[in-house]
Amino acid sequence: QVLLVESGGGVVQPGGSLRLSCAASGTIIGINTMAWYRQAPGKQRELVASLTSGGSSRYVDSVKGRFTISRDNAKNTVYLRMNSLKPEDTAVYYCYGDKLRGYYRDYDDAWGQGTQVSVSS
Repeated sequence: QVLLVESGGGVVQPGGSLRLSCAASGTIIGINTMAWYRQAPGKQRELVASLTSGGSSRYVDSVKGRFTISRDNAKNTVYLRMNSLKPEDTAVYYCYGDKLRGYYRDYDDAWGQGTQVSVSS
């Protein structure tokens, strides 16, 4: 079952901006922590940013001051606003949710399918 669906990736020039979105299935009524990870070719997946349902956020050092994570708890949707993009931000970006509460069952965690972000001139 697909629980998280990302959108918003694409190709952008260095210095440009993109906004990623990740929406939970309509069967999900709440999610504890939502986060964005990324994986570049030949590299391990890394945590980019996370945001708890209570509003606590954290970022990897390389994106601080450029990326902003936000969420709409009523819609169970998380966003990642990415400004001043650099070629090294090129990766597949994955949405992650921790402790999902559903109408029919709960889930320990879930991953989205990933969306490609390419920063190139």
